[in-house]
Amino acid sequence: MSNVKVAAFSISIDGFAAGPRQDLNHPMGVRGLEAHAWFFETEVFKRIHGQEGGTSGADNDVAAPGFENVGAWIMGRNMFGPVRGPWKDESWRGWWAENPPFHTPVFVLTHHARPPLAMEGGNTFYFITDGPFPALRQAKEAANGKDVRIGGGVSTIRHYLTACLIDELHLAISPVFLGEGEHLFAGINLDALGYKPLKTIAGEKATHLLIRKV
Repeated sequence: MSNVKVAAFSISIDGFAAGPRQDLNHPMGVRGLEAHAWFFETEVFKRIHGQEGGTSGADNDVAAPGFENVGAWIMGRNMFGPVRGPWKDESWRGWWAENPPFHTPVFVLTHHARPPLAMEGGNTFYFITDGPFPALRQAKEAANGKDVRIGGGVSTIRHYLTACLIDELHLAISPVFLGEGEHLFAGINLDALGYKPLKTIAGEKATHLLIRKV
């Protein structure tokens, strides 16, 4: 069965998943990387980026299934890059060099059209201008029965979450206070939307919460 999922998505103790003022030097906003530090050291992170080594253990074991059976990704414009407004040219090709770690079609939500961007490793970015719901329909078609992973950022996840279109979430709660930035759950009543916490797992550098729509 195909699921729409969020996986290995990091938030601070106070609920922020990204810091403010994203730019080239701060891809997740100022201090945003601190919430994601647990993941960067794992074996699965190293592997999907073509590197060797990395840590095993609970953090790695919980993160690994989020990269299995994924047939398409969806992300917001800000996750693709810090460029704002109309595309001045096609020089920005993402944060990931020529072989991004997705290896599937990736649907990027944007208000500004751009031709598809084919890269190495089976990665093709499609820039969707007619909203999150047509993007999800296209992603499901492209996934061909596999899961669709909502990569982020915060506003993209909130779009699908408030519409009850996410089936499962794996949140990694990092032991850090960010104090400002993009808050994942502000104003969202998860219980009223039918989401329930299923399991909590203590990792080495984060606490993992598994949530599912019931």
